[in-house]
Amino acid sequence: MSRCRTRSRGFTFVEVLIALAVASIGLLGLLRLHLLSTATADAAQATTEAVFVAQAQIAEALACGFPKQGSTSGAVERNGQTFTWTTEVRDVARPGGRDATARGLREVATTVTWNPSLDPKTVTMTTLVADTRIHERKTP
Repeated sequence: MSRCRTRSRGFTFVEVLIALAVASIGLLGLLRLHLLSTATADAAQATTEAVFVAQAQIAEALACGFPKQGSTSGAVERNGQTFTWTTEVRDVARPGGRDATARGLREVATTVTWNPSLDPKTVTMTTLVADTRIHERKTP
């Protein structure tokens, strides 16, 4: 009587453990990628909010027409994040004109700063605005 051994067609315990190890390493890579994409999305959201704050401050400076020279600042909270802003209005220097300014042209620059996890970030937006009022020349 000879017994003929037939081999079973299943997986061994070692093969299953190796497959689980490979799958878990792949899942850890996917988890890391997900965390990185979430952090990037949060940073993009904060930058977008900062741009909106800067646009709003520039629009506010231009709302009354030709803005006066000077500096204003403040803080705004959006989506749990505090944004501090500074708006500066100054005359534009003429190109090549030593300390001379272009008449009727001003620069409005807004800088917005926020501090996510103790790493300060800033966004600066600048625009030029012309005085649209009619200037009359005085004749002697």
